[in-house]
Amino acid sequence: MSQSTGIPKSFNVSDHSYDNYMEVHKKIRKVLKFQDLLLSQPTKSLRVARLDALSRRLGFKQFEAGVFMLKFPHIFEIYEHPVQRILYFRLTRKAKLQIDQENNALQAQISLAVTRLRKLLMLSKTGRLRLEHVRIAGNEFGLPDDFEYSVVLKYPCYFRLYDGKDTRSKYIELIDRDSILGVCSIEASMEREYRERGIDAENIRFSFIINFPPGFKIGKYYKIAVWKWQRLPYWSPYENISGFDLRSLEAQKRMEKRAVAMIHEILSLTVEKKKSLERIAHFRMAMDMPKKLKDFLLQHQGIFYISTRGNHGKLHTVFLREAYKKGELVEPNESYLARRKLAELILLSPRKDNVDRELSGFRRDDERRSLRNEYIEKNGESNMLEEQLKRNEGRISDQSDSDSSVDLETKEGEQAESNSDMDSNVNFHFFGNNIDCSDVSDAEAVHLSS
Repeated sequence: MSQSTGIPKSFNVSDHSYDNYMEVHKKIRKVLKFQDLLLSQPTKSLRVARLDALSRRLGFKQFEAGVFMLKFPHIFEIYEHPVQRILYFRLTRKAKLQIDQENNALQAQISLAVTRLRKLLMLSKTGRLRLEHVRIAGNEFGLPDDFEYSVVLKYPCYFRLYDGKDTRSKYIELIDRDSILGVCSIEASMEREYRERGIDAENIRFSFIINFPPGFKIGKYYKIAVWKWQRLPYWSPYENISGFDLRSLEAQKRMEKRAVAMIHEILSLTVEKKKSLERIAHFRMAMDMPKKLKDFLLQHQGIFYISTRGNHGKLHTVFLREAYKKGELVEPNESYLARRKLAELILLSPRKDNVDRELSGFRRDDERRSLRNEYIEKNGESNMLEEQLKRNEGRISDQSDSDSSVDLETKEGEQAESNSDMDSNVNFHFFGNNIDCSDVSDAEAVHLSS
């Protein structure tokens, strides 16, 4: 048992709802690498022949990148260059729409990103954090890729960017602390619980929402230890504790519970209410968190869940349990919904993509056929009538030249008969694209049908 908190240590109990989420997220990370590679190209496309050489930089083995890309036809498509006759691959229309949706969501939530960054800086002891540490985790906090210019330098009333003399690295410093922002998410949720359910304020004042994983064994003494820990007071993560004496046992208990509240608040500031353990450790020194974070979080499995799926057990992802229900975010935001679209494209079956292509091709054939019929209906009838009349006039002139030796009366009779034949030949009808030429000769009928 821990000497300060009194909560027994336990092994990590698997929760399949979070592990399945990470299995999909493993594919998402690989797809994002390919997307970044394609978007970095001037033509937003890449030759298939170069794929194997460039994919090794992304961590793929030989011939593995091409096989991986073919598994997701809703995201990547292969086409032949019209001039070079070389195979290229690019993003599909659905993938481009998903990227545009995510970029629009990030731009629409710039004000929210500014608030998140201000709260993150307020969690640190000195009100400053390394720019590189914030950049690595910027996507998780909903910050754009160019947040150094679009957020930090754009709002000089909130942030200041300077170079450290000792570390030779850039830092982001908070100009002024705002007491309105210094309210933890757990405090707001407990206040909501108190107002809605009318629970005793003393019991929920310092408590956390605890949901143990299925299959977690809870004994009698464990329940008593958790009940005591829930009523234990602690200092807020936004509170300045530099003037307190931290050598007593009571102060150590409060500091450990404050570390739980600190990690809880960091996860609450993220877009998907999750963050890798390694990136949380970047803020360990600046926010007074314990050294062995994994062992520390395993004591509080009812609040957090650590998943080792996604990178052969090398990556540890920490989830905030109260923010998820059945593997989905309880309060989704626009950025989360945009990223979820990418997961849906990954999980779509390749067979459905083949059906969509056949249907789109069938629609294009129908459109061509309808346009052709419409053109024939408008222009075909008058053109073919004029052509038939010209052809009949030419036949009449040939007959008059061959029968020049006949007298005038006989010639006039033959001319009258040819005129009657012409009148009968003109009487053909149109039925869509088919022509009824019952009174025309075989050669003329073949010419008209062609």
